[in-house]
Formats: sequence, structure tokens, C-alpha cells
Amino acid sequence: MSITRAQMWSSLPEEVDVLVVGGGITGSGIARDAARRGLSVALIEMRDLAYGTSSRSSKLVHGGLRYLEHYEFSLVFEAVSERRILMDIAPHLVNPMGFLFPVYSSSRRRLWFINAGMWLYDGLSLFRSPKLHHNLKPGEVEEREPALLTEGLTGAPLYYDCSTDDARLTLETALDAVAAGASITTWARVVSFVKDSRARIVGAVVEDALGGGLKEIRAHSVINATGPWTDRTVAMSKTLESGPLLRPTKGVHIVVDHGKLPVEHAVVALHPDDGRVLFAIPWGDRTYIGTTDTDFDGDPAEVAATGEDVDYLLEAAAAYFPRHVLARSDVISTWAGLRPLMAPPQSQHSLEESSVSREHRIVVGQDGLITIAGGKLTTYRRMAAEVVDTAEKLLRLANRLPSGLRAARTEDEPLPGAVGWPEDDDHAKIAAEVRVASGGGLSEAQSQHLANTYGMRGLELAARVAKDAELATPLVEGRPELLVQVDWAIEWELAARLPDVLVRRTQLFYRDHDQGLGAAPLVARRMAALLGWSDERLAEEIALYEQIVARSRRWREG
Repeated sequence: MSITRAQMWSSLPEEVDVLVVGGGITGSGIARDAARRGLSVALIEMRDLAYGTSSRSSKLVHGGLRYLEHYEFSLVFEAVSERRILMDIAPHLVNPMGFLFPVYSSSRRRLWFINAGMWLYDGLSLFRSPKLHHNLKPGEVEEREPALLTEGLTGAPLYYDCSTDDARLTLETALDAVAAGASITTWARVVSFVKDSRARIVGAVVEDALGGGLKEIRAHSVINATGPWTDRTVAMSKTLESGPLLRPTKGVHIVVDHGKLPVEHAVVALHPDDGRVLFAIPWGDRTYIGTTDTDFDGDPAEVAATGEDVDYLLEAAAAYFPRHVLARSDVISTWAGLRPLMAPPQSQHSLEESSVSREHRIVVGQDGLITIAGGKLTTYRRMAAEVVDTAEKLLRLANRLPSGLRAARTEDEPLPGAVGWPEDDDHAKIAAEVRVASGGGLSEAQSQHLANTYGMRGLELAARVAKDAELATPLVEGRPELLVQVDWAIEWELAARLPDVLVRRTQLFYRDHDQGLGAAPLVARRMAALLGWSDERLAEEIALYEQIVARSRRWREG
């Protein structure tokens, strides 16, 4: 049986133990944890899974080395512990990456100081980092990263964190929640909360954003996990009067060809103007640079890069890679996301954006609404467990806690693509198996792409190609993304609209030179055939995608 968005809407339960509002990484983690404990769960997302912050991060699973400077040792310890767990439960998506931290004679911190911080970082991970750090001399740095500025270089510690596909990590977390019994419905908006005679929230009225119609879901516990939309969701309940919970800050990244900025490691850079930490990160045939950190008080759905944001990142890149100076015309794509950071106390209101804590907070309103705010991608699983613990306590107090609950074991159970993944983490081995499963219908690059993207489930996509060669059609000539991914996204990954596929399931929006605009008609026609779209609906979907691409390019207009 497949898992489609239409099936999720039609089978949305009338009553559940836990209703989660928000389908980002935290909301998906909450649904997974609660369902694995044996609670009945429904998750409602107004757009697509990972639509907001959870697909617009720096795509890193990391301990937060820079947090050591602010003495946030507990946050770092928690993050490096969670990094190890995510490497175990999602090894196809969370992969070790070397980070190079060049130190110059003009740097604010000397090499010995940075090295001491590295030992502390390794120690907080109980020396279980992907690899322990070591120091490179200037000559070794030049050999490993020839594009990097060497004038005044005193050395560079090389340490290890992890890269990830943030949108797919969110998706697989949600799909595992479905496998455990949760109902996950995208493109459905909570229009109001339902309250009882004591003004306590006992459910929500939900609107189908695609087909119209309303449904009421009764819930014994309602959780707000809406990220940058947190305060707007809280306002719907009208019980908190202590001011906003969040201080959102905007983070922008730019993408260029790897040949334009050929880095082999994630290079840590401090911006020459304000000293903020930035990264230049290798991303297959691309390199991306980020991120900015500026306050934002607008509509989260409209957040986008500005010309000032792009120039800020290009300036930093030029300072560190003077032999590969990038121009605006080299920028293939941009993405902008909001960090849902907790608002600092009034006494710290003037804190710079980059100094606002990345800690999370759980707030229970007088009406019973549980809100989770703040935090970071790396620690989503632990945050989710804390929220479900809170929900359990409230359910117990209300005498609503079901019997026979069990441990969630989210730290042990692999995500769907990791079931059967080899212990030696051999991606090439799985890619070879994928190619065999395709009956030779896939190239090495295409097979590797499916293995890296879907893990062991790549074998299932390959088997489809073996039965129907048309499914091996590239979405963009010369790139590894395939038509079979469109079918799979609809049938097994809750994709319902064209941007769901082009932005978050295939990432052509970020990686393709024209951001998937050339592939849009092909993908839309395939979706129309599978979903029964009219010609009018097909045209609407293409227009919607064109609008999204245009928004990401508005910075070019100044």
C-alpha cells in the first residue's frame, strides 16, 4: 500500500491522543516519537513537509563549535551526542565531512587557542567524533585547499562534523511516524482551535488547501511546532500575553558551480567586516556559501535573499578565495530561511543576532497548548522527546493517558532508508546493488544518486526502472535526477504539488542551472497523469513554481 497525500487526508482521524501542528523537523520528530510510544497521532502541515526552516538550513548536523565561545557547553554536548545518533539511524543522509578552520596572523584568535577549543569539542563528544581533529601546517593547507588564501596563514585545524539533506531527513522522520501509525497530512491548514467549556483546547478545525472542505479533529493534547510561525499559532489560542516567544533571524545561502569555487572541505570563514562565522561547503558539482544572520519581522512565507545578503556572502568568499573571486552572475540559486530563536529577556534585547541563544524552550499555555520554540536541526530528536514527555504528563493529569505505552526508542530505530544499511557505511556498495537492481538501466552516477538519496529504498526505485525503462529518463539532461523519483515522491513521499518535487524531493530548485524551470513541464505532466490534474491545474502548478523561482531571484533586481 502506498502513502499518498490524498490517502492521508481521507483517513484523517476524528480523534487522537496528540495533534501536532507543523511538519518541519521538530513536528515530524514529535509525531515519530509519540507514535512509537503507542499514542495515536495526527500531524497537520499547512504546506509541504519541511517547507520552512527545515529545508533552508545550512544542511549540517553539527555540534556547534562556535557555541563554545559563548560557554554553551551543555548545548554543544547535547548536539554532539545527537550527531552520533543521527549518524547511526540515518547513515545514508548524515555523512561525515571535514571542516577546515584557517587561522591567519591577523585572526582574532591565535592557533593555539583554536586548537584548545578543538580538544574541548572532541572531548564533549567523548572522543567519538567521525574523526578526531588534527592541525595542518600552511603547506599542508595549500596542498589540500589550493583555492584558499595562504598569505599570513599560520595553520588550520581540520575537524569533523556531518552534512545532511535537511528536507529528506524531515521527510524520512515523518514517514517513519506513519509506519508507526501516525497520520501525516500536508497542504492542510489549522483555521481555528476547538475549545471546551473551560476554554481549554481540545482539537482543531482543519481546511484542505487542495480540494477544499473542513474537518474537525479532537485531540487530548495539541502541540504547536510551527517554527517561524510559532507566535502566529499561539495568537490563535489567545492565552499568552507576555509578548512574542521568538526573535526570528534570517539566514541566506548562495549556490555556485564547484568549478567556480573548488573547495574540498567545508571551509570555516569569519566575515572580514563583522567577524560572523560563515561556511563554504562542497555540494557535489556545486558549492554553497552561508549564512547571514539578520533580524526579520515579516511574513515567513515571503523570506528571500536580498542583494545586500548576496553581496555580503560574495565579499567573504572573495576575502578567503582571492584566486576565485565570484561575481553576482556566478550565483545559480539562493535560499533563505528563518531561525526560530527564542526571544532573549528584555534586559538582553540589544543582543546581536548571532549571540541569541540556540537553546529551545517548551511553553504550556493556560488553554493547554504546548509550544516548542527555538533549538536547532541537530537536536530535533531530543527536543521531540521532551515535548512528548510534557504531553504525557498533561495527559496523565487529565486522566487521558492510554495504557500499554512503550519506549519510543527513536535513538535505536533506523529511518526507512537506513533499514539494512551496511555497518561499514559503504555508499559505493549500495550504489552497485542499485545498478544491478535496475537491470543495467542506470548509470553509475544515477545509481549513486539513488543510493545517497534514498538509502536502501533506492533498490525499490531501481526495480521500477528495470520494469519500465522510461522511468530512467533524466529530468534535466546531464543530471542524475530521474523520472522515477517523481512517481515515488507522489506514491510514497506525500508530494502533492510541483514545488514539493522540484524543491524538496529532488532539489533541482537549488542545483540545476535554471533551477528546474526547464524540467517543470515534464514533471508537471507526469504529476498530472498520476494525480488527475486538469489542464488548468497543470498550468497553475507551473505558474506557482515559476513564482517561487522568481522570488528567490528578486535580489537581482536590487
